[in-house]
Amino acid sequence: MKNFNNFKKEILKDKSIKLAYDDLGTEFEIIRLLTKRRIEKGLTQEGLAKIIGTKQSAIARLESGHYNPSLLFLNKIAHGLNTKIKIEILKTL
Repeated sequence: MKNFNNFKKEILKDKSIKLAYDDLGTEFEIIRLLTKRRIEKGLTQEGLAKIIGTKQSAIARLESGHYNPSLLFLNKIAHGLNTKIKIEILKTL
């Protein structure tokens, strides 16, 4: 059986799969960075939820990748973490 890295390398040779994977990469990177910042600040999911006026379960859904958050919600989280989200639109080659 192949290991995950070999499987990933092989499957990403398909251009349509690679495009879909890259599109999801942005979403998961935002989640990773916000979660990292929360942990660096010493906050629990519940603590962050209280700061921004939501429930812990909303933070958990976001961090697990099972929630499609609005930009408003992401900005609320960023503000609660004393940080900002910067979005760039880049032209692809």
